[in-house]
Amino acid sequence: MPDSGNLKSVDASQRPDSQSQVRVYAMPPREGARAVEIVQGFLEALTSDDPQFAMARKYLTGDASKSWHPERSTTVLADGPNTSAEGNAGNDSEGRTFSLTGREVATVDEQHAYRPQERQYKQTVHLSQQGGPGGPWRIDRLPPGVVLGESDFQRIYRSVNKYYYATRASGMGSDGQRALVADPIYIRQRIDPLTETVKSLLHGPTNWLDQVADSSFSSGTKLKDPGKSLTPDDQNKLTVQLNSRADRTGQRRCSEMAAQLLFTLQDLTSSGVEEVQLQRSNGSMLCVLSEERAESIAPHRTADRPDFQYFINDKKQLVRMPAAPGSTADPEPVLGTIGSGEQPLRSAAVSRDEKRAAGVSYDGRSLYVGSLDANGELHKAEVRSKAKLEEDRLSTPSWDGRGDLWVADRDPKRPRLLWFGQGTGEPVQVDVSGLDGHIEAVRVSADGVRIALLVEKGGKKSLWIGRVERAGGGEGEKADISVLEPTQAAPQMEEVTAMSWAGGSRLVVVGRESGGVQQMRYVQCDGSVRPGTALPGLTGVKEIAASEDERQPLVAHSDDGIVRLPTGAQWQTVVKEGAAPVYPG
Repeated sequence: MPDSGNLKSVDASQRPDSQSQVRVYAMPPREGARAVEIVQGFLEALTSDDPQFAMARKYLTGDASKSWHPERSTTVLADGPNTSAEGNAGNDSEGRTFSLTGREVATVDEQHAYRPQERQYKQTVHLSQQGGPGGPWRIDRLPPGVVLGESDFQRIYRSVNKYYYATRASGMGSDGQRALVADPIYIRQRIDPLTETVKSLLHGPTNWLDQVADSSFSSGTKLKDPGKSLTPDDQNKLTVQLNSRADRTGQRRCSEMAAQLLFTLQDLTSSGVEEVQLQRSNGSMLCVLSEERAESIAPHRTADRPDFQYFINDKKQLVRMPAAPGSTADPEPVLGTIGSGEQPLRSAAVSRDEKRAAGVSYDGRSLYVGSLDANGELHKAEVRSKAKLEEDRLSTPSWDGRGDLWVADRDPKRPRLLWFGQGTGEPVQVDVSGLDGHIEAVRVSADGVRIALLVEKGGKKSLWIGRVERAGGGEGEKADISVLEPTQAAPQMEEVTAMSWAGGSRLVVVGRESGGVQQMRYVQCDGSVRPGTALPGLTGVKEIAASEDERQPLVAHSDDGIVRLPTGAQWQTVVKEGAAPVYPG
């Protein structure tokens, strides 16, 4: 230990990520504390693991404590709030005023939903002396909610996926079952995270997802005893007693409710919840569901393990190689005409059941769809790009979990996002509202209700996630497809050049931050980034592909050719020549 040298003050927001396991305990205001100490002590108390912010309330007057609701919002600042006295050292006739300033990067709302928000933050804190001059300083007016630095936020909160069912209009798969949709939220990771996650799940989908996702829990369903902590037993079985709103639930619906709980809680305990028992308000059993049976109740499409990885080889053919980690089998052409090389391709997409493929012609003008069996024929889709430059023509296509096909025509004179029901017939032009720029790349999530878009503006590309809403499409009825409320998913990157879905709410992206070099990392579809999500470096990455089964290796097209990254290993070259790697989807 050093026994000499200068001292340097370090506030909470400057703690390094390596100290993320350090717990912060709030301290009460000391007797005779100056006004500025009260402000700083309050801000420090907000970074603690105090369940109800009881210690932070000690810095407030009684009225301010009653009107302050920290659970309603959390504001995340890049470097934490800076404090400064306003006016004449912050003095006024009734107290002192301090400014809280910083660069806001996000907010977490009352539903625990994270939303990126790049803007300047400025709020004020007002203090008065209790009992008149000479009395202790306390805060009597303060900003709403909680304000934190980004590093404190990452230490205190964790991302959790809640699961709901896609509405019948949005997510009916080819098997007739509704897809599960991941709804990411942020909870305080040391304050009974399991119970808080269950409460949030029962409350329903976040506002952004609510239009396209349903819960099997009836509206108004809550825990019978909200103050009681939920804990799995030593057999990893969780018992959840619900209020009277669930008393008349039938067995099928109860199993669907239990499946939502199982998938939501699978990562929240060290060993995972393996069985859920739901109880009525009187304590009698509603239903029991095991982890094994949950897949038959609600097939978890993001956990489907693909058989193959695909790419375009140097002969412009669609080829495949086993997806299993560690496989060394050589790539081989896929079955059917689409793998014969008769029609040279520049990019392709394979349906999630790996029975069909769509390919873009080498000149980028035309789209072909064919079956992946020995006798599979190739059919030309009813779309043709008229753009002059090849790079302005059709994008790599994408299949959703319903079996529908998406592609963007990047023609600057006529940019379009197109949808083909079951990959056939006349395309439907999708209405995309709220995008400032034109679409360069398209990837639809397995659940079919979210779409990732690379949008180009001013020579730079950014990543956006939109909500897919469908209407019509019945027998003899034209479908009406819209992409609404697009939100930026990687705001910390100055440019994103490639992306792929890599889980229920996660994507892998290639891009660079301001003034930086190219890098790869995982981002959440809500725009947040978990610490430690950077990936091993790779030179000149042009395209990236990931499976939504997170156990499968990444595949990329780089200066080294087609390469892949098995878990816990380094990038390995598959072939020197090739392009457009994809997983099914």
